[in-house]
Amino acid sequence: MTSSATDRSALERMGDAMATWVERWMPSPFLFAIILTYVVYIAAVIGTDAGVFEAVEFWYDGFWAFLTFAMQMVLVLMTGFVVAYHPRVNAGIRRLSQLPSSGKQAVVLVGIVSMALAWVHWGLGLIIGAIFAREMGKTAHQNGIDVHYPLLCVAGYMGLGLTWHWGLSGSAPLLLATEGNEFIEMGLLEGTIPTSQTILHPYALTLTVLSIAFAAVVLYLLSPAPERSRGITEYIPESELLETSTDGGDLKAAAEESTETESKPQVPAERINNSRLMGGLIALAGIVMVIYTFATLGLDALDLNIVNFAFLMAGVAIYTRPQLYRERFGDASNAAAGVILLFPFFAGIQGIMASSGLAEMIAEGLLAVSSPATFPIFAWLAAAVTNMFIPSGGGEWIILGPSVLEAAQSYDIPAAHATMAYAVGDAHTNLLNPFWALPLLAITKIKAREMFGYAIAMLVLLFPFLAIMLYVVPY
Repeated sequence: MTSSATDRSALERMGDAMATWVERWMPSPFLFAIILTYVVYIAAVIGTDAGVFEAVEFWYDGFWAFLTFAMQMVLVLMTGFVVAYHPRVNAGIRRLSQLPSSGKQAVVLVGIVSMALAWVHWGLGLIIGAIFAREMGKTAHQNGIDVHYPLLCVAGYMGLGLTWHWGLSGSAPLLLATEGNEFIEMGLLEGTIPTSQTILHPYALTLTVLSIAFAAVVLYLLSPAPERSRGITEYIPESELLETSTDGGDLKAAAEESTETESKPQVPAERINNSRLMGGLIALAGIVMVIYTFATLGLDALDLNIVNFAFLMAGVAIYTRPQLYRERFGDASNAAAGVILLFPFFAGIQGIMASSGLAEMIAEGLLAVSSPATFPIFAWLAAAVTNMFIPSGGGEWIILGPSVLEAAQSYDIPAAHATMAYAVGDAHTNLLNPFWALPLLAITKIKAREMFGYAIAMLVLLFPFLAIMLYVVPY
């Protein structure tokens, strides 16, 4: 028997209403970027001293301003993808998907795994979250469990929407830990700020744990009843569920190909390409270097370069054969394609906002009405607003960082505290901007407009919780 609308909880009705509206009106991620470009351009021309043609120059210059950082971000994504798509890792995901006995449990489990892994490595959290959401939807269908697939996909995206910037691959805290960073050159900092004062500080760890717990409860409450859930087969034909392939490649075929390659006669060049010795030695050297770096510098060695290097070497170590590892990177490029396309456009938006002073104006306007007690809240809001137009955490921090750090100094608030308050805002509005969801959309085969209604519902419901936490949790 179908339940009436009055049988639904307020949160379930809210999620359903937002999902219906967004599915009707939300454009594709690429068009979303183009629309934001127009919005920022008009705002810069009207609200700043930028001229009509000068703003276009800012846009063009911005396209190429952060190519190094863009490459770092793509590597974070692709190294996480390759590790997540290793057959043994994928097999573990499938075993894990057998644990839930209800749709609500399935959504919560995917959300917790995504948020926890994103703390370790945002690329790993995003890709495994996407794979886990798809596998959980598939397992639920096979086991006769009703689960709402759009919400399941949002759960797989929650790491990017909440915890990643408090974690080990967080751009802003890692940038502060990098020798000779921009803020030292500007004179805003006397030296680097170690991750023991940011990522690994009890303040950030407390926020992370409490936020994961709260988000898990909200995901549970948002989940529609079984009779109102739309399963994975409404978005992916059932015939495709029998295949193991996704945009990351066919894992079973890859394993069989690997065995076949090793068993058949090979010319010397092929033996070199597939030499486990060659791959193993370089992986061993890389792992030793990572261990040595942390042994000599401690956890303060954490920065974007060491994170990327560690995951790059970890990938070589688990695949061993250089040719196979290169092929998996080729698979990963499919998931990264959307990011590569959109990154220059958002960099162009960033160029307008930075060069026109629009981003600084927004940050200073919000921070000006703050007080020592409310400063963390306004640092979060400044990041949240700006992240809508500049979804690159590190690129946004380069622009907003000076305003945030100067305001923090005026209130005698530690720079590390201000940075971690900012970090949650940068992550939070990823639940509204579909930029970083592109790899997840490719893997789960769902459209942005089909899942972002629930993502926006999560964003709205997190607002009061985060405001209270940033106000009451001591640094």
